[in-house]
Amino acid sequence: MSNIRYMNKSIDQRRVLVLQAGNGADTGPIFYVMAREQRVADNWALLHAAAEADAAGVSLVVAFVVGPMFLEENNRHTHWLVVSLQAIEALLQKKGIPFVVEVGPWAKTAASIVKRYHCQKIVLDMNPLQPVRSWRGELVAKVQCAVDVVDARNIVPVWFASTKAEFAAYTLRPKIHKLLPEFLVPYPSMQTPRAQAEFSPLDTDWEALKSYRLCKGQVATETFSIEPGPKAATAQLRYFISTHLAGYSTLRNDPNKAATSLLSPYLRWGNISSQTIALAIEKTSARGDDKAAYLEELIVRRELSDNYVWYTKHYRKVVGAHDWAQKSIAEHKNDVREYLYSFEEFEHATTHDELWNAAQRQMMSEGHMHGYLRMYWAKKILEWTPDVQTAIDTALTLNDRYELDGRDSNAVVGVMWSVCGVHDRAWADRPVFGKVRYMNFNGCKRKFGVAAYIAKYEDASSMLFHE
Repeated sequence: MSNIRYMNKSIDQRRVLVLQAGNGADTGPIFYVMAREQRVADNWALLHAAAEADAAGVSLVVAFVVGPMFLEENNRHTHWLVVSLQAIEALLQKKGIPFVVEVGPWAKTAASIVKRYHCQKIVLDMNPLQPVRSWRGELVAKVQCAVDVVDARNIVPVWFASTKAEFAAYTLRPKIHKLLPEFLVPYPSMQTPRAQAEFSPLDTDWEALKSYRLCKGQVATETFSIEPGPKAATAQLRYFISTHLAGYSTLRNDPNKAATSLLSPYLRWGNISSQTIALAIEKTSARGDDKAAYLEELIVRRELSDNYVWYTKHYRKVVGAHDWAQKSIAEHKNDVREYLYSFEEFEHATTHDELWNAAQRQMMSEGHMHGYLRMYWAKKILEWTPDVQTAIDTALTLNDRYELDGRDSNAVVGVMWSVCGVHDRAWADRPVFGKVRYMNFNGCKRKFGVAAYIAKYEDASSMLFHE
């Protein structure tokens, strides 16, 4: 932990990692490269950058680099990104903070902006995923100024909560709960740096950005029903608290009940922070079991996901699983599968299982799939593919291509838990699954009204296919 700095007192400096101290040659503005945290309010990275700028007596510049950031993507994601960035620009303008949006390779473009304005320090969001971590390293290698990374995603910073990949929720939970009184605190108001920027950024061509393809195989989709952006995130939080928090502990696992918060896309895009949500939930008069159940998912489970990805190099591979799971997977690698489907058959929801097909259709038509069915969906992909790694790759590709909250640590861990037992224990041994937890159609029938769910998503006309 020697590379954690304790200097600026405006935020808890345990949230800050110093990647590079800098040579002090440039005396220009502080440069916050916004990426994972797409919001102005309640953003520890922005708060840190503003405080650093004020302390140095220089201006603050916020930038966003738009490039080929995703391996899988659809135009819903582009739309969400553009709406978020437009909202951020308007809010920053009110504070007199320039917002620079440029298109290009991430590290090269960010470095170019830094050099253009002679920035003396870069502040980055913490993101544990690849290729972002590699790009971060490339940026540091291209610049001479100081570089800080701030964990504005987790309530307890990922590198402070634990120094290793935790085995399961029960091993991380006590560490998180012990530290929550120190970190689950109200956000301070952001003080706009006294020094004003001496330049105005070029106007962003939002229409051109709306048609930008974030990946080569971008999917064309219909308009989705979940409204994007920071303002919509706040409205959704209020709606959940007023209508669905009561009863959450007992109803959340029923796909036919509108009992979940639907906040996961907003959390994934950084439109709202989990800390903001947790503080709001704590203030409610809801029953203790409902609040506890929601905060367990919001804090412990989400932060466990970042912990796994942060400390696990091969987090999308079988070698990222527990030893017991790797051994079991090896023992069952030659098991005969009753059904085998191609990627296209999965994508087009043409399996023999109508429940699985309905879940796939929900994801494709809405950009969302109920959490309980995500487990069933991924486990059936394991059962119907020739090997475990193919199952992981298939599930993550489909998830990242269509889910609004895909391409995030929680998506990775959701698949890895379902397919190879990450954060789970060994269960009774069975063909194909080995000791990985098993789910089947009849088990789902005992949990909720399967027929009603299938009927809701049986219309294939709403399905959206990859180009």
